Amino acid sequence: MDRISLQFNADNTVATVALNRPDKHNGVDWPMLKQMSKMQQQLAKHRNLRAVVLKGEGASFCAGLDFKSVLADPKTAAVMYANLWLPMRNIFQRWSTGWRDLGVPVIAQIHGNCFGAGIQLALGADIRVCTPDAKLSILEAKWGLVPDMGGGALLRELVPVDVAKELTMTGRTLSGEQAKALGLVSHVETNPEAKVQALIREILSRSPDSVAASKFMIQNIWGVDAAAHLTQERRWQRRLLGFKNQRISVQKNSKSPDLPFAKRQIR
Repeated sequence: MDRISLQFNADNTVATVALNRPDKHNGVDWPMLKQMSKMQQQLAKHRNLRAVVLKGEGASFCAGLDFKSVLADPKTAAVMYANLWLPMRNIFQRWSTGWRDLGVPVIAQIHGNCFGAGIQLALGADIRVCTPDAKLSILEAKWGLVPDMGGGALLRELVPVDVAKELTMTGRTLSGEQAKALGLVSHVETNPEAKVQALIREILSRSPDSVAASKFMIQNIWGVDAAAHLTQERRWQRRLLGFKNQRISVQKNSKSPDLPFAKRQIR
């Protein structure tokens, strides 16, 4: 079964990209990462495309990286780790930032759990519409890591630096309403699908050239170079992944909650 489904509306102008592992709350595994990258490339070649909707099937938008699946296959884990050493945007970072390359509006329709890889995917969208009771978290701190799927580069556009640091350091879970108050989501709606479709109708009434140019212009002038941020994500994740305190974080959140952390190693 495909990890991600792709559907188009009647006139083939609006694509709906749905994460399709509902039994795992759309936890992200290696096949899903690869399929998402291919889907982004496919949509970039779609000449009639005017908008994209990102959503999740089942109870959640996306509950984050499926660590159990990733760690079960040492070869896959090795390939994924090797991506952190690439000097350019890697497959993890394309998961979110790849949507910035499309000259059409990308709207995330969020419900249920939106953690880790899920919130980073949502941050890669141009607009985020969320249910009031959704749960959102930059969850990597729970596992002793930093957000390295574009989250750091994208978060800087939405919230002040102190808020970004607090959310990243704590891994705190926010409701949809709390996320809206901080600026992480654009709209909070009990019926997010209706709001998303209303936004698409409004945007489609404008020139597609104007929409594309506006998207790219604003991205290029907002803050500093994103590539530099993506480089930092890869650098700091390499300095955490697999080291003692990161392993302790995993153990604390699986079976040994009282395990003490080692002396700080990051300088």
